[in-house]
Amino acid sequence: MSLLNEFRFIRPETTAQAVTALAGSTDTRVLCGGTDLLPNLRRGLVSPGALVDVSRLESLQQISWEDGRLTLGAAITLEELANEPRLNRHFPALVRAILSVAGPSHRAAASLGGNLCQDTRCIFYNQSDWWRRSNDYCLKFRGELCHVMPKGDRCYATYHGDIAPVLMALGAEIDIIGPGGSRRLPLDGLYQENGSHHLTLEPGELVSTIILPRDVQWHSGYEKVRVRDAIDFPLAGVAAALRREGDTLAQLRLVVTGTNSIPIRVDMSQLEGGPWSDEAAEEMAKAIRKAVNVLKTTVTGPKYRRRVVMAMAKRLVSQLWQQAA
Repeated sequence: MSLLNEFRFIRPETTAQAVTALAGSTDTRVLCGGTDLLPNLRRGLVSPGALVDVSRLESLQQISWEDGRLTLGAAITLEELANEPRLNRHFPALVRAILSVAGPSHRAAASLGGNLCQDTRCIFYNQSDWWRRSNDYCLKFRGELCHVMPKGDRCYATYHGDIAPVLMALGAEIDIIGPGGSRRLPLDGLYQENGSHHLTLEPGELVSTIILPRDVQWHSGYEKVRVRDAIDFPLAGVAAALRREGDTLAQLRLVVTGTNSIPIRVDMSQLEGGPWSDEAAEEMAKAIRKAVNVLKTTVTGPKYRRRVVMAMAKRLVSQLWQQAA
């Protein structure tokens, strides 16, 4: 661990003050639970000039149900969400994903918005400073070469969040506030395929709310694989949501985490309108293989992660198909 650099600590009383503080400098970071940011600070991976603490802003801690849509404030902790009766009743797959994040003490501090905006990860990046320095750093931080893809033109660090893929499968949207006002977009729009710049947030912007539509016709689930059955990030994870009409797969959404620099949505339109079968499962596996970009960014090899994500997807969708009968 490295000694922390000096920085200013700002605790705004309103979201407007938070936006002003964030827009004041390009090296200012949002702090809420800190479960992702603080370890990176201690490892010298980030050196912000200021931290803006939004954890006490009441406007970011609201939970409301209106017009068939659930609105969640970005500063709500994962522990609070896991204990929210409406989430357990209407979105059990989301609660399953939340409870799979790290451990109880982490979830007591970690926020929903922070989890969605967590940094990408790589075995060449998430190391001590002396280790990274001995390898001439990497393209994501201070270096000029991506050690995972030396001939590539971008960073290939991967996104390993559990919650974003489930929210994407459920059709979630987010509100973003910034110097230019507020804007709403599908959660997919928060991410871009670049490990060193995987968020599309502009300077001064932050995620304020997450909006979930409820549709009882959808059946959803989440599966992941990791080295230990607690604490660890997913080596790979799959979220799925489907709508069944008789013996027809009317709609299928599939999102994969832990393989790309973003939670990647896999196009399943070719399977919609037909039955779920062994042949459909193989077609889905081919689509996943084509969409994911599994590289040596974690402690396990790419071949294993590619195969396990296809196997998990087959099992999960088959289970949801049976549940929807």
